[in-house]
Amino acid sequence: MQRSHRSRRSDPPVPGNLPLELDAFVGRSAELTRLAEALETARLVTVTGMGGVGKSRFAARAAAGTDVCDGAWRVELATVHDPGLVEYAVVEALGLTDQTSRPPRQVLLDHLAERQLLLVLDGFEHLVEACASLVGALLRRAPGLRVLAVGRRPLDVEGERLFPLAPLAEAEAVELFADRAAARVPEFTLHDGNRSDVREVCRRLDGIPLAVELAVGRLGALSPGQLLSRLEDRFRLLTGGGRDALPRHQTLRTAIGWSHELCTPEERLLWSRLSVFAGQLDLEAAEYVCGGEGLHADDVLDVLGELLAQSVLSRQETAAGVRYRMLDTVRAYGADWLEAAGDAERLRRRHRDWYMGLATWCELDWFSPRQGEVAARVETELPNLRRALDHCLTEQGEAHLGQYLAGTLWFYWVGCGRLSEGRHWLERSIELDGDRDQSRLKALWVLGYVAVLQGDTVPALSALQECREEAERSGDAIAVAYAEHRTGCLALVTDDMARAEALLRSALDRYHEIGELNSNVLMGQVELAMTLAFQGDLPGAVRLCEDVRQVCEDHGERWALAYALYVLAYEALTDGDTARTRVLLTECLAIAHTFRDLLGTVLAIELLALVTAVEGDPAEAAVLQGAASGMWPSVGLPLFGSAYYNAPHERCEALARDRLGEVRYEECVRAGARLGQDTSVARALGRTGEAPLGAVPSPRRLPPDTRKPAASPTPKGGETTG
Repeated sequence: MQRSHRSRRSDPPVPGNLPLELDAFVGRSAELTRLAEALETARLVTVTGMGGVGKSRFAARAAAGTDVCDGAWRVELATVHDPGLVEYAVVEALGLTDQTSRPPRQVLLDHLAERQLLLVLDGFEHLVEACASLVGALLRRAPGLRVLAVGRRPLDVEGERLFPLAPLAEAEAVELFADRAAARVPEFTLHDGNRSDVREVCRRLDGIPLAVELAVGRLGALSPGQLLSRLEDRFRLLTGGGRDALPRHQTLRTAIGWSHELCTPEERLLWSRLSVFAGQLDLEAAEYVCGGEGLHADDVLDVLGELLAQSVLSRQETAAGVRYRMLDTVRAYGADWLEAAGDAERLRRRHRDWYMGLATWCELDWFSPRQGEVAARVETELPNLRRALDHCLTEQGEAHLGQYLAGTLWFYWVGCGRLSEGRHWLERSIELDGDRDQSRLKALWVLGYVAVLQGDTVPALSALQECREEAERSGDAIAVAYAEHRTGCLALVTDDMARAEALLRSALDRYHEIGELNSNVLMGQVELAMTLAFQGDLPGAVRLCEDVRQVCEDHGERWALAYALYVLAYEALTDGDTARTRVLLTECLAIAHTFRDLLGTVLAIELLALVTAVEGDPAEAAVLQGAASGMWPSVGLPLFGSAYYNAPHERCEALARDRLGEVRYEECVRAGARLGQDTSVARALGRTGEAPLGAVPSPRRLPPDTRKPAASPTPKGGETTG
């Protein structure tokens, strides 16, 4: 894994989520070699060192050079402040979607048990106990796992090997200075006239990479000689005029402080105020949160541009647009100034208000053609939304705001594969006494909804009953409708079709009376369509879903549309039109996978397996059934444990076993189970619908199913996810 002394990464990227390098990686060849050797002999290696020494960049470069078949995955923990969210952060970083009520640690143990994988835990020092507990458990149960931890102190886990990272050697620090200077000031070159000044600047900064880069940020206005002169003045004050070396941590703080002093008052003000953000931020958020009281909102852009030019901030392109980021060490310095100024609490409230407003806007915009943008925006803003939630749930008198925010994000928890984390925040919020019934009621019905989708019947029923009783007592018609709707959803997945139909019809009537129309209402129609289909009324189910389809087209809604397409696909299949069925399911699956909606994804694959069997390819049908079986543990009880939902699966299995035989069928199922989610979806979407060579012919119409509950001729219903 040894790499060149100074290079840009050019070889194929390691599977995983390691950040791309945007500028040259300088030096550290010997350290990279030693770390590679350490990772060969120890399953837990912790890179330690002071802030600003380059631990994160070094660890990412080392991880990219490892050879692990299941990839290298980085978990950024600096933005996580609640120890209870550490395991969720790891699940998120690994790209896992789990909609069950399983604890996130169990999800990780199951996922990692048979994989060869390198996990990079970056910035754990404020979460040592939680991280140590998790790492110890994972290493004991996942023999193919190696962990590269990055922090300012050890984890103190058995078997840990420490790898202290020192600052750059003088020559490498000079090389770093020259590289960054040339990028910032194109005419800059290192020559005999400035070499000694540059070398002395790097020496005075102890070769600390962050300090060097901050110094380079001043080259737009200062020459290396002027830079050195001003830096020497600052250090002389700290050492009483002598040349004694400062401790390295003091050197970095001095370098940051010196950069801070050279800022204008407006730049210093913005620097401190930006420290309230977690992770990335955008311009609009900065203008709202940081504007006012000494810094007009209209001036934030110009001041932010200056901080960007001085390397206090970095600019990043994301799916949600241009974002800005502040290094943790720089952020901590700004936070100290904000506290000293006595303005921290006001800024935290403004930060909370902005993200509550953002969540409100996103909930409304979810029912629009911008659904995809909303999903990407919330995904990007999750660290800041978590910080706002934590603020609301820990500050006295703000419980109702936390309940409101946790409930308002229902569309993200449910529609984008975040059920487990959503339940974490919802349960935290309703444990507190809020003074606003409406906020608590919303948190209750959303919690019930999440628990229904996780297959956790008792907590779901408890939350929904409490919501309805309190809503009826307070006269909250909206909360009554939602509680009734989700209770009907619960009846649907537990095979009580008569009760499900009654509750869903009543809830839809209530929605109509109060003028409610959104994705939830459309999902109520789809769920009612499923109850009708399961009771034999396919024409009625189709009418409902065609109406949903039209409303979705009018409003640009895609998520609820996927479930309506599912019901329509089932009707087409029972009618013998496999070509139309595949077209409908292909769109359904593509939408669900885009939103990381695992329930919609696995239901579509289950029905595609039946389509494939009917088309005459039992081997591929069995592979798709295996792929679905690999997903269900992350969704909940397979097919909800419902005889109605299970009917298509049983039909497919019977067809495939009959044509393949027991041995071949099981081989195909095992092959499918080994596929990852993305591969499974790509495989399911890639079929054209034409019968493959050698496929076994089969009748176009499905034979009647005598094993299914009485009155349920159909196979599947869609959703109940919604």
